[in-house]
Amino acid sequence: MNQYSDFAFIYDELMNDVDYDKWVLYIEEIIKKKEAKVKNILELACGTGNLTIPLTIKNYDIAGIDISYDMLNVAREKAYEKGIELVLLQQDIAELDFDVENLDCVLCACDGFNYLTYDDEIENCFSKVYELLKKDGLFIFDISSYYKLSTILGNNTFAENRENISYMWQNYFDDTENLIDMELAFFVRDENGKFDRFTETHQQRAYTELEIKNFLKNAGFSDIDVFADFTFDTPKENSERLFFVCKK
Repeated sequence: MNQYSDFAFIYDELMNDVDYDKWVLYIEEIIKKKEAKVKNILELACGTGNLTIPLTIKNYDIAGIDISYDMLNVAREKAYEKGIELVLLQQDIAELDFDVENLDCVLCACDGFNYLTYDDEIENCFSKVYELLKKDGLFIFDISSYYKLSTILGNNTFAENRENISYMWQNYFDDTENLIDMELAFFVRDENGKFDRFTETHQQRAYTELEIKNFLKNAGFSDIDVFADFTFDTPKENSERLFFVCKK
């Protein structure tokens, strides 16, 4: 399955409507709300560093992990332009292998865990995170909700035409397996004005809040909060992004 290869180089342009500064502030609000002392962070599925870089600027010590070599290269280039050195590792978080323990915080943003489609993958990752955290350490992550993947994205098609990039995005939701297959076709204008076409296919799993809680409890977590859509409110049936905050 082709994921985040050519896409890595246009990812930031397509995601330019996402307020990552707001995302960072929300993470810091969570840390403050939990009265936690956080200096070092392991960020899973860090992508092109849109949270890694601003958190580093805020003087957190961060190591980032992502499965995509190209996404990590983009992150390195962006950090270099800002005079920042990042610790980045290419790794599949389904087989998380990190040997620095007693971490203050493990973070996974932008629905990274929706890409783990098998029970044993997410259970193994959660168990490893539990081992890596110090006592009272925080595990903060979000998922796209079952409602969002099954209904908002669902069996729908999206398209956008920008000056230099156009795309078509077709989704197919399997309500038996709770999997959504996303087929994307991109058309990118090169320096000569010609459009190059490339495609990617992504698959995510739609998890319920209860499923995630059970996986976390099986991993050893008992102090679990769930918030909706960048608030500290309890999720509703139509909440699109669920944030899980767990203390070891």
